[in-house]
Amino acid sequence: MLPNLNREALASRTIEADHAPMTDGPINILQIGDGNFLRGFVDWMIDEANEQGQLQGRVAVAQPLSRGIADKINAQDGLYTVLLRGIENGQSVERRRVISCVKTGLNPYAEWDKMLALATSADLRFVISNTTEAGIADVEEAYTPSEAQQSFPAKIAALLYARYTALKGDKRAGLVFLPCELIEANGTNLKRIVLAHATRWGFEAGFAEWIESSNYFLNTLVDRIVPGFPAAEADALATAFGYRDDLLVAAEPFHLWVIEGPQFLADEFPLHKAGLNVVWTEDMRPYRTRKVRILNGAHTASALAAYSAGLDTVKEMVDDPVVSKYLNQVMFAEIVPFVPLPEAERQSYANTIMERFGNPFIRHELISIALNSVSKWQVRVLPTVKDYIAANGKAPAGLAFSLAALLHFYRGQSNGAGAYFGSRNGQDYPIKDDQLAIEILDAAWKAFNPAQPQALVASVLADSRLWGEDLTQLADLAGQVALHLGRIEQTGVPKAMTELIGCM
Repeated sequence: MLPNLNREALASRTIEADHAPMTDGPINILQIGDGNFLRGFVDWMIDEANEQGQLQGRVAVAQPLSRGIADKINAQDGLYTVLLRGIENGQSVERRRVISCVKTGLNPYAEWDKMLALATSADLRFVISNTTEAGIADVEEAYTPSEAQQSFPAKIAALLYARYTALKGDKRAGLVFLPCELIEANGTNLKRIVLAHATRWGFEAGFAEWIESSNYFLNTLVDRIVPGFPAAEADALATAFGYRDDLLVAAEPFHLWVIEGPQFLADEFPLHKAGLNVVWTEDMRPYRTRKVRILNGAHTASALAAYSAGLDTVKEMVDDPVVSKYLNQVMFAEIVPFVPLPEAERQSYANTIMERFGNPFIRHELISIALNSVSKWQVRVLPTVKDYIAANGKAPAGLAFSLAALLHFYRGQSNGAGAYFGSRNGQDYPIKDDQLAIEILDAAWKAFNPAQPQALVASVLADSRLWGEDLTQLADLAGQVALHLGRIEQTGVPKAMTELIGCM
């Protein structure tokens, strides 16, 4: 029988695996978030930096919800494996290491006293989080000092107040917050909500002043695809490794962490000195624009069309001769030229993205990318459309096609129980978005006349509730979308896309 991963087996070489030295010492990093992403991204980086002597990071992982994996983390002595697999410079790569920087798992809902003890420790310096995009939300709730608050920012406000009180407002006791939630200005928004809780709870003015003067809430941008536990391969991998690991995390090799903060904090948290792709900058907006427009924009511009064409994953999309040609032309002719960065940098990043899309070890479902596509198209694609129009006087054909494919994908019906479904090849698929967006598009499709697709397009594109503005005012965008939608409805996405790429 294969042994389970634990520190004794690793130290005695009963289990053979690359890992950093398993040193003891006080915890200096609190991580709120026990999911695959942080464990396969941030903790992996901390462990790499520990091994190279650039950092002495010791992490406590707190689960953000009452249900989590703190018990599993403790059962494995904080150890777990990160398996990196993918394509780098055209070559297949695979690397494995056991992460040893995590010292304990905590359940705040059952161990709030331990959370408070950690929060008031003079050794604590960094707080890292990923509580999903919905986690950084201003939810009003009463202050409950003897038990965990429910929302993430409220927890932070309560923990900071405990620290402020215990350490008597010491200006040297401030913390550095590195939120990894995928929202713009994540650090700025977290700080704003923490201060709002402090005001509601009637804390003294000195506490808010201490937050402002002694704590750092940094904006960050993270990028790595982390599929998580490879369940289908678990037994085979355990046999190959020589041990079982219930917390195994699979991820791609590519990683990027952009942190907007001062140099002295970079020196305190010098992951970049360990050869990791961590960028400290005074202005992260160019990096955010690059990621949102190239990576996220290409996903949004192609995923719904590819799904409607009968494909299921990003890898299938890259392998399909028609969809891949469409994706390449949209990427390099319509998106990349309008990213405000030097030509070499944006071309290099786009080439890396295309390589990542083709990673054979990652199953990235197109239907999951389709979630909330209306707001995603507005944020990720519309700015590029407007820049293209400003430069060329007309809308980009490929991105106009992506909007037509979006409208086609949203043609569905309610099941009567609050869910909304479309149909592909006789099979239902879920359409998940803001309820107002679904209602608007549902009404438009119910009034659809196949002989006049332009009527539906004009109605939907003019509705600023969907896009934040009237898109019928953007050059010939509405006309192109109507043309493409008509062809999609008549012939299907594959043939319509084939016709399109022959003209691009």
